Amino acid sequence: MTIFRGRRLLENAIQSIDIRWFYQIRGEVYIVRVGEILSVQTSSVVMKPIIGLILLLFFGDVLCADNVVFESGAKKVQLLELFTSEGCSSCPPAEASLGRLVNDPRLWHEFVPVAFHVDYWDRLGWKDPFASAEWTKRQRLYAANWNAENVYTPAFVLNGREWRDARVPVINDGSPGALSAMVRSDNSVLVNFEPAKGEARDFDLYLAGLGFGININVRAGENNGRSLRHDFVVLSLDHQKLVSSPQEFRLPSSAPENASRPNRTALAGWITSGGDITPLQATGGWLPHNSAGEN
Repeated sequence: MTIFRGRRLLENAIQSIDIRWFYQIRGEVYIVRVGEILSVQTSSVVMKPIIGLILLLFFGDVLCADNVVFESGAKKVQLLELFTSEGCSSCPPAEASLGRLVNDPRLWHEFVPVAFHVDYWDRLGWKDPFASAEWTKRQRLYAANWNAENVYTPAFVLNGREWRDARVPVINDGSPGALSAMVRSDNSVLVNFEPAKGEARDFDLYLAGLGFGININVRAGENNGRSLRHDFVVLSLDHQKLVSSPQEFRLPSSAPENASRPNRTALAGWITSGGDITPLQATGGWLPHNSAGEN
């Protein structure tokens, strides 16, 4: 009865607030009025994190119409990485395969794709505007974990393991814990991770700003004369320690100045054990058109 009375008091307290906001959990987007959400008939699996979020928003004084929340749920969400380059003639088909995942119904709630552009093909005469030495370093770290002597493109990595293509298998095991990220209107991100069984460990957080529908006319190198389209391209990556939960971060910075403006942007986030590169849990979703990632 105590829980019921507390819920009723909370519902009565916010019933008159006429503010709408977005909430995404397991790929389902809720656009709701705060005063109505506690009356929504839905499963306890969905309602539990929604009620928790309302408590955070209402009592945390961060209620805003532009807040967007992504939530993984307890089941493992897979991270699919593609290492690619505009200077690599065999990369466009792999990027096209990755781009088709935009229309996959499992996107964001079963897997999160990201495309890192490496810089070691820039030597062929075309400087990839999305390439970064940091992305190359990331790929080499994976290769070191596999005891591989060389790196190559296109190269897929699924959940920290070498993979062959953009197909993501369905998995039914693994409950690493729930990861959520609330993007506020001031471009701050409130991240919360509840590990399974409440185990206390050190975690690292990665937040990647992603661009979609970007077309680049390549004028040198192996793809000279081609117009290349990019989706899920990593425009920026923020890597920090997750000291506490919830913890506030900043939305990753915008795309490179010399790159085309993306048609759409998204945020990908994932958790690793401290000092490790292997993802434990991931989440992500579409950002509003006025987010910083599009500036």
